[in-house]
Amino acid sequence: MRKLVQEQFLPISLATAWDFFATPKNLNEVTPADLVFEITSSLPEKMYEGLIITYNIKPMLNIPISWVTEITHIQEHAFFVDEQRKGPYNIWHHEHHFKAVDNGVMMTDILHYDIGKSVFGWIAGKLFVHQQVKKIFAYRYATLEKYFATNK
Repeated sequence: MRKLVQEQFLPISLATAWDFFATPKNLNEVTPADLVFEITSSLPEKMYEGLIITYNIKPMLNIPISWVTEITHIQEHAFFVDEQRKGPYNIWHHEHHFKAVDNGVMMTDILHYDIGKSVFGWIAGKLFVHQQVKKIFAYRYATLEKYFATNK
C-alpha cells in the first residue's frame, strides 16, 4: 500500500474552495491532458454521498481503461472521500481535506493506493504507476496555483 500526502495553500475562502471541489465537472480542470480523461456519466451540479462517477482514461500507450469512483463520505466545507469501485488499482482511497487558515485555505490530499501484489503489479509500479501518481498530483498542484491566482 502506498500513501501520498500533499498540502497546498490556496488564497481563497473556504466556501470558494468547497464550491470548486464539490463540483464534479471540475475534475477535468485538474487532470493532465495526456491521461485523456473523459467523464462518461451524467454529473450533478454538486456531489453527494453515494455519487458514482464513471470515466475512461488512457494512462499508458493510448490503452483505454474504465474507472468507476464513488463519493463515500462528505462533511461539507471540511472533507470528502472518493474511492475506486472499478479500475486500474486494487485500492484507491482519496481524502480531500479543507481548513480555513489566515488569508485562505489549507487543502490536504491523502491518497492510499495499491496496485496489487502480483509480479505485474510490482513491475508496473516500479516502472510507471508510482511516477504517474506523483505526476498527476504535481500537475494538480501547479494548475490550482495558477487557477486560483487568476480567479480569486
